[in-house]
Amino acid sequence: MKTTRWSLRRQLLVGMLLPVLALVSINTVVLYRQALRAADTAYDRTLLASAKSIGEQLQVTGSGEQTRLMASVVYSSLEPFEADNRSRMFYKVSGFAGEMVSGFGDLPAWRGSIPAKGPYAALVDFYDDRYRGEPVRVAVLLQPVAGVAGQGMATIQVAETLELRRSLARQILVDTLWRQLVLVAVIAAVVVLVVQRATLPVRRLSAQLRTRRESDLAPIDAPDAPRELQPLVEATNQVMSRLQRLLEHHKRFVRDASHQLRTPLAVLKTQVQSARRGDVPSEQALREIGDTVERATQLANQMLALAKVEQVQAQGPLAPTPLAEIVNQVALDMSPLIAAKGLDFELKSTPASVLGHDWMLRELTRNLLANAVRESPAGGQLLLVVGHEDGAPVLRVSDSGPGIAAELAERVFEPFHTGHPTEGSGLGLAICRSICDALGAQLSLVNRQPCGLDALVRFRAA
Repeated sequence: MKTTRWSLRRQLLVGMLLPVLALVSINTVVLYRQALRAADTAYDRTLLASAKSIGEQLQVTGSGEQTRLMASVVYSSLEPFEADNRSRMFYKVSGFAGEMVSGFGDLPAWRGSIPAKGPYAALVDFYDDRYRGEPVRVAVLLQPVAGVAGQGMATIQVAETLELRRSLARQILVDTLWRQLVLVAVIAAVVVLVVQRATLPVRRLSAQLRTRRESDLAPIDAPDAPRELQPLVEATNQVMSRLQRLLEHHKRFVRDASHQLRTPLAVLKTQVQSARRGDVPSEQALREIGDTVERATQLANQMLALAKVEQVQAQGPLAPTPLAEIVNQVALDMSPLIAAKGLDFELKSTPASVLGHDWMLRELTRNLLANAVRESPAGGQLLLVVGHEDGAPVLRVSDSGPGIAAELAERVFEPFHTGHPTEGSGLGLAICRSICDALGAQLSLVNRQPCGLDALVRFRAA
């Protein structure tokens, strides 16, 4: 499944704008409710004033049980309290016993109670209700009424539809909301501009790399890059440096390999031509051709082994591997070669586990042992040891040859360099060094007195 990679600009925009938009949405809801409460507070004063105005027009008639509340209220008296034609007001006056005195008789009766601590110095209660299918805000005022004939408590209800209140709340909301939207737009524009400016060195660097030649692995020169990008530039330069060394190594290897393969092929061609002309006996010609083919085959196999080291290293992490078992098997495989030279061979092996790959350890042992067999004279001594030294697993191969000159001690680890101009391909020790580098092991060559050479490999313990 292909995933879409977001640009830095998009990530910043989404990461910053989504929380801002969520906050604006929540703030919008809260603001609208606050605006409605503010409108209720403002217009509740109007309802209270309307109720008090009606209360001033009440009077008491009769006496005793015939005491009645009279109201001379006309609807036109409420017009001064109506803000405009978007809202309508209704009222109802109830007598001392709850009887209908004046106003709209179908206005629902009040069922609540007067708050103990109200915001106004009056016996008033405000509540929301519905009247004639519309939501209304109602103010209830308990108005004491006294006269010569008697006194009592009148109930005055004044209701108002909510169009004006809601319109005012929406207007407050819109006036605030567009400013918030402008703020969001400014934030988005600033993010785009800042990201555009901040990524300018990156785009310049990308353009510089795109215009480079394929073989140009020179360090990147980016002095104007931000401080946060400097570690990336330095790491890239380090990678390019390693690639440059690797490329040079491969070029040198291919050049040397082509030269080394050209020589046995040229010799083989000459030997074949000589055999055809009959310059040498057939048996001798075949023997010489076979020797040349064997050397060329060995050279090709060693070149392939040297190239395979990197492939095996890339297969995964190193795993604990029994070194003694591998060395014993390799020694058994090479026993015919050891016997052919009549060497006095001794194997000392103790269990040792190292971090490595089976193929690498086999190839390392085979090359070290083959080099020791070649250097040892016929009938000489050959010692192979697997054990521990100073707590670290070691592999020691000791031959009885002439040793190695001091000036060649390091060069023999380079491809196609050998201590004998006419023997070997110069790849055996190079393969051993590459394998040891891949395993994190140390390979050293030490001359013994009076003769002989020790090849010592010190491994990492598993």
